[in-house]
Amino acid sequence: MNNKSSYNTKQKKELADYLMSVKGEHVTVNDICEHFKSKGISIGMTTVYRHLERMVDDGLVNKYIIDSNSPACFEYVSEEKHQHEHSCFHCKCDKCGKLIHLHCDDLESIKTHLADEHHFYLNPFKTVFYGLCDDCRTE
Repeated sequence: MNNKSSYNTKQKKELADYLMSVKGEHVTVNDICEHFKSKGISIGMTTVYRHLERMVDDGLVNKYIIDSNSPACFEYVSEEKHQHEHSCFHCKCDKCGKLIHLHCDDLESIKTHLADEHHFYLNPFKTVFYGLCDDCRTE
C-alpha cells in the first residue's frame, strides 16, 4: 500500500462510513454526493472519485464499469475480502436502462465452465447481460 492510500481525512472516513452503511449495494458517485448533500456535508465530486479509486486499489471497494453510457458503480466489500473473491454479474434493461446486480451461483458455474473447458477467463465485473427488465417486459 502506498502512503497516499493510508492518508486519512475526515472526508475519507465519512465516505467509508457511508459505504459501510450500504454494504452490498451498488452506488454511483452521484448517489454518494447526493447523500452527503442531503446531510449538509460538503464533499466535492473530485474528492469522492479520488478516495473511491484509492479504496478500490486497497481492495475495500469493488468498481463496476457496465458500459460507456452508464456511470461506474461502487460496492463496499470490507477489508477482509479481496476485491476479486466476490463476483457480481449485471443485467441492463435495453428499454429503461435499469441495472440489476446478480450474485448467482449458476452464473459462477458458467464462469468456471468457461475457464475449465474453454480456457476463457470471464471477468464478472465487466459482464453485462442485456434484455428487458420485468417492468418493461410487462408493459
